[in-house]
Amino acid sequence: MNFLDQNEKLSLDKLRNVLVRLEDTIIFGLIERAQFSRNDQIYVQGAFKFDGAPEYAGSFLDWFLHETEKIHARVRRYTSPDEYPFTDNLPAPILPVLDVKSHLVPNKINVNEHIKSMYLLNIVPSLCRAGDDGNYGSAATRDVECLQALSKRIHYGKFIAEAKFQADPDGYTALIRARDTEGLMRRLTNEAVELKLLKRLRRKAELYGQELDDEDIDAPAAADAGAESDDSGIVAPPAGATAPAASAEATHERRWSGSSDSVSLASDASSAAARRARKSRLDLDMVVSLYRDFVIPITKLVEVQYLLVRV
Repeated sequence: MNFLDQNEKLSLDKLRNVLVRLEDTIIFGLIERAQFSRNDQIYVQGAFKFDGAPEYAGSFLDWFLHETEKIHARVRRYTSPDEYPFTDNLPAPILPVLDVKSHLVPNKINVNEHIKSMYLLNIVPSLCRAGDDGNYGSAATRDVECLQALSKRIHYGKFIAEAKFQADPDGYTALIRARDTEGLMRRLTNEAVELKLLKRLRRKAELYGQELDDEDIDAPAAADAGAESDDSGIVAPPAGATAPAASAEATHERRWSGSSDSVSLASDASSAAARRARKSRLDLDMVVSLYRDFVIPITKLVEVQYLLVRV
């Protein structure tokens, strides 16, 4: 969203576009973190000593996160309505403060501690191989990127709640004044949309998490020679090729004869899919679980908390 545009209106369509892009950011962040071992040492309180701060007793990740946010704060990251820091005692911006349109009523809702706890306890152990590879700085860098992306995605629940409130102020106001949190949760929930999101997310994780080798790169060569695919997923024969008479075998695995070579496109596609499944850099079930069990519920918690201070 462009918070500098004072005339921009909230809409669920615009917000969905933002959330869809954040799915990509989160998935790629997970892929980057997954290349390193768990490196549990960076999460242990007091495991590292820091020059200039001998009294510091926090974890390496906590120190790295605070130092990162201090830099970001100085370039006014946290003056944007959709950015929330994990740490406090941050410096003032060195850049002039911009005149941004918040779209939100004033609030102090920040669930980053919840997000961080969820990430460290549930995501890192499922995402990363056990062990210590010594890449502490690299692992912490990816952790910070994942945490910031998850924070932004989840706190966008405020904008979603505001857009839904504006679309039905009377219906939401009655529930808010009654402090009916369960009623608000039911009104905010759209199970069909959530199911569609999870299916899209799994497909994205499958595609983005592929590791392609030379065999995978060479596999589409037959298709480049003229094979086409329609929306049903059935591969059409290359131009000029003839299809054999239909049979049970032909239905199961379609083969078309070229001028001199016999090419099994369906078999090639199946083999390529099997190779990609074996070499995925992400556990697809883990990615779906991240959203189903944590991102969506915490986002709706933010939405309810925001609505309770809306009226």
